[in-house]
Amino acid sequence: MAERWRPETHTFHLPEGEMTITLKDVAILTGMPISGDAIIGPTTKPEGGWGPLIRDRLGFDMPTTTPIQGRGHPPLNAGQVSVPWLVSHIQQEVEINDETPEEQVERYSRIYLIGLVGGFLFPDKSNRWIQGIWLDMLTGDWDAIGQKSWGSAVLAGVYRELCTCSTVGAKQAGAAMFILQLWVWEHLPMFAPLDPRPYRRNDDELNFLQNLPYGVK
Repeated sequence: MAERWRPETHTFHLPEGEMTITLKDVAILTGMPISGDAIIGPTTKPEGGWGPLIRDRLGFDMPTTTPIQGRGHPPLNAGQVSVPWLVSHIQQEVEINDETPEEQVERYSRIYLIGLVGGFLFPDKSNRWIQGIWLDMLTGDWDAIGQKSWGSAVLAGVYRELCTCSTVGAKQAGAAMFILQLWVWEHLPMFAPLDPRPYRRNDDELNFLQNLPYGVK
């Protein structure tokens, strides 16, 4: 599909004609909102670095010099946060139960969102670093997070990566390429799994799926 992508038109050139991933596709397949506030924010470190912001809004200190399991790079590097460190921190620290204070539940929910958005919806090619912009955006006004046009931003990222990886010499692609995979399965059935449902679902599973995005089904 990358070889058939044309950066000039942002469409796939196929024998039958041109096709492309639309905002409607993103909304139906993923359930992400495609209307609302634009995803914008600072791309540079705040004065004093990211450490004080992490301490103030997430409630813990992130070391800046200790390598991760001998891999030679710190959890916090310039404007980026290490995905493995964030995941390991959640696994070691989170114990959510009925007695957990609401502030702690919210704090770890923000950590989860940072990992989800920075590591899954807007990943880099190594899938190891999260851009610091998400620290500021996802630790701000809690209600404002859900009012942003996440689907529009994710689709723009997919377009940009397709433009990049369609060039000669490109070997990898970042962005949320799972959207391209779901789109291809839906619109080009010859590439889809022969049986996307290898087992028979019971009534409880079918009722649960009715409330989920089409891409999950």
